[in-house]
Amino acid sequence: MVLLTTKFVQRASLFMSFGGLVTTVITTFLPLWKTMNSDLNEMENWYEGLWHMCIYTEEVGIHCKAFESFLALPLDTLASRVLMCLSIATGFLGVAAAFFGLQSVEIGSGRERMKRTLLILGGVFIVVSGITTLAPVSLMAYIMVVKFWDENLPDVMPRWEYGEAMFSAWFAGLLLVVGGAFLFVAVCMGDHESKLQSKILPRNLEQCSRTQHYRKTEII
Repeated sequence: MVLLTTKFVQRASLFMSFGGLVTTVITTFLPLWKTMNSDLNEMENWYEGLWHMCIYTEEVGIHCKAFESFLALPLDTLASRVLMCLSIATGFLGVAAAFFGLQSVEIGSGRERMKRTLLILGGVFIVVSGITTLAPVSLMAYIMVVKFWDENLPDVMPRWEYGEAMFSAWFAGLLLVVGGAFLFVAVCMGDHESKLQSKILPRNLEQCSRTQHYRKTEII
């Protein structure tokens, strides 16, 4: 297809990666990873994220409190916090490297090998960012499911359920993985175009030399 050019795939993959990175940053600091509503008191809703725990009541509204101790965090929350911060760092590096590797960016123009290396490096960082986003949210989801169906807990005890931030984290991780994968596709398309140009250019030069030769013979 005409639309599926190398520049289009590069820009589309960078756009998806940037959208996934922004969503990851927002999701990391949202206190909506877990939600809980007690049947004993339906007027209260509890929310928990990686950095805060919040309670919502109709009388007071929402009130949040940050976790006081880093070492006192549950193991899944601690691991998720570290992995999400790693995802933001690698995603930022990947988007920056991929941006300077675009064909439409004039910085480094004429150095195709360097731009190709930047695209590959950006794709690796972005895919790693997507994996480190999907891993913590999937881990927390698994732990919540196990605790939710734990038969040892009484039925009256409230249980944590999925919050909105978990779905946005899954979406962000998927965007990052797809965006990084499409960068590799763009690199392959660029290599294919360069091979075609290397084959077509000698043919054009040969045709031009033949044409000039014919013109000289006609003049003679």
